[in-house]
Amino acid sequence: MLTFLKAVTFVKSGSKKKKITKADRLRQIQEEEEKRQKEEEEARVKYEKEEMERLEIQRIENEKLQKLEAKDLERRNEELEELYLLEACFPEAEKLKRDDRFLSQWKHYIQCDGSPDPSIAQEMNTFITLWKEETNETLEEVIEKSKLVLNLIEKLKLILLETPPYDLQRKNVIQYQGSILELQELLHLKFNRATEILLRQASTLADLDSGNMEKVIQDENVTLYIWANLKKNPRHRSIRFSETQTGFEIPRILATSDIALRLLHTHYDHVTPLSPVLTPPQEHVSLVTDFVREEVKSVQTAVSKDLQEENKQENESNSVHEEETKAEEQGDVEEQTCPVQEEPETTKYEMEMRLLSETVSAAQELLLENACEKPYFLEEDEVDLCQFTTLGGVYHLDILELPPQCKPMKGWMIVEILKEGLQKYTYPPETTEDLETENVFPPIEVMLEVHENVIFFENPMVARWDAEGKHWKTDGISNVSYKSEERLITFNLETFCPVTLIQDAHINMPFQSWELIPLDVNKVLLTVTTVFTELQIQIKENLCMLASIKVNNKKHPSILEEKWMTPVSFITALKNAGLNIFPTGHSHLYVVINYKHPSVEVKAYRQMALLSSAFAFCWSKWNTVCDSKKTIFQVREHLLKDESIQNPNWTLLMFSGNRAQSLKINESSDAFSEVLKEETEFHSTLYHMVKDFASQEAMREVRRSNCQFVDCVCHMLLSTRLLSYS
Repeated sequence: MLTFLKAVTFVKSGSKKKKITKADRLRQIQEEEEKRQKEEEEARVKYEKEEMERLEIQRIENEKLQKLEAKDLERRNEELEELYLLEACFPEAEKLKRDDRFLSQWKHYIQCDGSPDPSIAQEMNTFITLWKEETNETLEEVIEKSKLVLNLIEKLKLILLETPPYDLQRKNVIQYQGSILELQELLHLKFNRATEILLRQASTLADLDSGNMEKVIQDENVTLYIWANLKKNPRHRSIRFSETQTGFEIPRILATSDIALRLLHTHYDHVTPLSPVLTPPQEHVSLVTDFVREEVKSVQTAVSKDLQEENKQENESNSVHEEETKAEEQGDVEEQTCPVQEEPETTKYEMEMRLLSETVSAAQELLLENACEKPYFLEEDEVDLCQFTTLGGVYHLDILELPPQCKPMKGWMIVEILKEGLQKYTYPPETTEDLETENVFPPIEVMLEVHENVIFFENPMVARWDAEGKHWKTDGISNVSYKSEERLITFNLETFCPVTLIQDAHINMPFQSWELIPLDVNKVLLTVTTVFTELQIQIKENLCMLASIKVNNKKHPSILEEKWMTPVSFITALKNAGLNIFPTGHSHLYVVINYKHPSVEVKAYRQMALLSSAFAFCWSKWNTVCDSKKTIFQVREHLLKDESIQNPNWTLLMFSGNRAQSLKINESSDAFSEVLKEETEFHSTLYHMVKDFASQEAMREVRRSNCQFVDCVCHMLLSTRLLSYS
């Protein structure tokens, strides 16, 4: 009992706590408040100190920027004047191109090979009239003559594409396009007449096994397949042309009819309407022309006044001397004024070059102007030719009425020639009210070989030509199947007509990356990487060449490789091969682009071309972040001796057309910033920007660049629009 009480007493005494007084509580609160105030004061002082330091740094940076901007402004005129002298290569190149066009006409004139000059209307009219009068030409003869005709058409198209808009008169455009259409129509008419001549002899050319006629004529520009149904065997409904995969599955009604099937595969497209010729707004060209001509006039007037004033002073000075002295001094005056009198001519030449330079710049900027909307409204199932493009030529599919056959008689061949000529067989008939059309006149199955020189990155679509609406349509075609390895496309067609294969013209846009690297003197390599392919294009002097193609990271062969062409011909050839990396004025409606203002783009491409002989340029991810009036790309010096560099150091430049600067960030930075790189300055041109870190040897290479080479590089940059479409 005593033990338990002691334990309880111990617990009670151990659990007893010391009581805190009111004074202690107040003192504790006061200490905590003083501590808080002290911490706040220290934080305030620290913040004020940091803010003062930040403001001081900002003030120093602002003063530095103001000094750099003032320095840039001070030397701006000097830099722009030097740039103007460098960019004189563009009007100089344009003059050389004009000379080449005149020289080409002269060479054709003195060649006297009998072929007409396509630019002269009288010669073209004579050629067309004489060829119309020729009759009874065989298919082989027409195909041979077609080489000249196609050459004339290509020359006319090149004239329209290569001649700058300011050098093309409207009447000439109408003349050239008219000649193209006449030649196209006449060539197709000749094929029809030659087909008729061949079909008259079908019975003499019949196959011994089937009893029907089958013929294949192949050329570099056309492939012709003809089958004449002579036996009318209802079981012979599957037609395959020998040694090809091309053929048809025809319904019973055709297998028992007096018909012939013709497939004329033209590797060119003479069906799609001609594209409109790019013409600048007349008022824009007039403003530029009038402005520069006013400058020429004002300079000539000023020089003329100076000469008159100088002559007047000379005469007054000479009046105080004797006649002999006057004669001697007048001779001196003539010697002194002769060089001065040449000044107006020199000034006039300079002003003319300035006019040409301004006009070339206006034409270059016109290439980048985006149209606001599509040029026409589309019908249902109509192919939008702004979005899609035809590839591999046109397959002219025709069901023809078999003409009367030749008959031997007493050593002669007698043939009935129909006045109306070759007639098409209407399938299905126009009047089928009482018949079940789908059962009696089912679609015809067609198997076509895809042109081997055309690349399809996706399964091609099939379109038929609507003769009434004058456009391509996708209705009336079903069960399309494409075997890419065999390059064979199969589909059902309700009625025979011209068909073509189409692909999205923007399938390789936007680009994933690009690079422009010097290879040799006046020679560069432009690499454009897309989702499907990597194209390498060499540019040398005033020519372009396809160096290589990679599809799915594998090299793809092409007949265009190792072929040097002028820029316009090269661009056309790439488009025709399915390798379209050249936006049009409507491409922005179908592709999400990184829009850049045309004037900024033009200035960037021109100056990149000027530097391309000694500097490499490359895509930058930050170009998509800055606004439309600024472009960002990477640049580095690249001389031939530096080819062994594995990991080159790129400089990130931002260019707005009027100012170039080196950025502090790089491609691996986390966030975008326009902060100027340390120890660098602002410049008005890319040329002077890279001059700050370039070697003297590199700048000498730039100044030695060939004007045609610079112009050619600029043309390719303008045509690909790398800064907006990547």
